[in-house]
Amino acid sequence: MLTGKRFLLAGSIISFGIALLHIVIIFIGAEGYRYFGAGEEMALLAESGSLQPVLVTFAVTIFFSLFGLYGLSGANVFKRLPFLKWILLAIGSIYTLRGLVVFGEIIVLLGNTEYPFRMIIFSLVSLTAGILYLTGIKLNWKDF
Repeated sequence: MLTGKRFLLAGSIISFGIALLHIVIIFIGAEGYRYFGAGEEMALLAESGSLQPVLVTFAVTIFFSLFGLYGLSGANVFKRLPFLKWILLAIGSIYTLRGLVVFGEIIVLLGNTEYPFRMIIFSLVSLTAGILYLTGIKLNWKDF
């Protein structure tokens, strides 16, 4: 029987991977912010020694870590977290909505060969995570 536990576990692994990537970006600095699409303003702030990029990126890291923890909780790896069903639904929706940007990015890439292909990869990772979370929720809905 197919259960949602494996889907939620896979989604949480992606979430923790994204959280770890954000920690790495902090250490890389300005070039990391540029490469991963945080914007030139964040890169310039990092170059000037501002703590703002570090704090913002660390806050984002905390959110992705919470996404991962909720995925693990939904997979019954540890105790049930508050509002589990609804937060998992929100996480899956956030990832999916972010990932759906891929269709617009593909259109942009077709008209502009200078558009970074890595942005499409980032969107596909997000879409995959969203589908994993939403599938996990759907398969385990009655257990929440």
